[in-house]
Amino acid sequence: MELSTTLPVVWFLIIGFAIMMYVLLDGFVLGIGILAPFADDEAQQELMMNTAAPIWDGNETWLVMGGAGLMAAFPRAYAVILSSLYLPVLAMLIALIFRGVAFEFRFRAHRSRRIWGVGFHLGSVVAAFAQGLMLGAIVEGMPLEGGKYLHGAFAWFSPFSVLTGMALVFGYGLLGATWLVLKTEGRPQRIARDLTRPLMLAVIAFMVMVSAWLPFLDSRLMDRWFAWPNFLYLSPLPILTVVVAAWLWRAVLANREVAPFVLALCFFALGFLGLVVGMWPNIVPPTMSIWDAASPPSSQGFVLVGAAIMIPVVLFYTAYSYRVFRGKVRAGEGYH
Repeated sequence: MELSTTLPVVWFLIIGFAIMMYVLLDGFVLGIGILAPFADDEAQQELMMNTAAPIWDGNETWLVMGGAGLMAAFPRAYAVILSSLYLPVLAMLIALIFRGVAFEFRFRAHRSRRIWGVGFHLGSVVAAFAQGLMLGAIVEGMPLEGGKYLHGAFAWFSPFSVLTGMALVFGYGLLGATWLVLKTEGRPQRIARDLTRPLMLAVIAFMVMVSAWLPFLDSRLMDRWFAWPNFLYLSPLPILTVVVAAWLWRAVLANREVAPFVLALCFFALGFLGLVVGMWPNIVPPTMSIWDAASPPSSQGFVLVGAAIMIPVVLFYTAYSYRVFRGKVRAGEGYH
């Protein structure tokens, strides 16, 4: 096969992997911020934040890698997405910056500690909701003419994108709750366990609604999932998702500690994979394919060398940091 055919596929997989890693790893940190108001007091809120303090900065490396990869490998898609979704993108970036500032300032503040705690919560909610809005807008489709988006600055705001925004807020909340079950004990762990069950039911409900809505967004999506033999090839994905959801529910009811977090990550990954399968081979549905949006093979090949070096490095230091800071986090320990 020619490089102009294979390199866009490789880069689509790389960017998809980077975005999925960001969603999984930074998702539970955003989830901690979303759940912060449920802490009994500021000491518990500090403990919740301390569970992620050593590793949360590194998680955002995957977001940078995904964005940089999109710009280098698919510049036309980057231009369309950033120019069409600049309002939710701006909201996400401001929220992430504010969340980061609040995270650091809260540990040093005294009289304003409560204000920074509220800032950490609001920044997490807004960032999660904005990411869901963007995801929903892209999946729903961005009609193009001459490579330009046909609709206005607020066309991304629709019932489906609002649904995906809410789904991501609750999904990140589930990741945060299962992470706290894993990393805490005593009263904070009990709070996290109590939150996990309703969050899990809400996420399953949202996934069912999104999955039921997807085939009706575009006839090509309907054909992708239900036309023969696609139905045969793709049926293991929803079946496996149902199995993981049932397994997650049993693990939560059994008061397990490690399994709920791992299974929640798997549940999220399967949902993300389902969205990617529905989009393929378009990077900007419904008409811009990965080959239409690709940069020249020489550019993609050059950047691929850097990605081949950096991805193993990032994976290594991510795994190493999680290993170093494994185990329970207790009151009085962590970031100060």
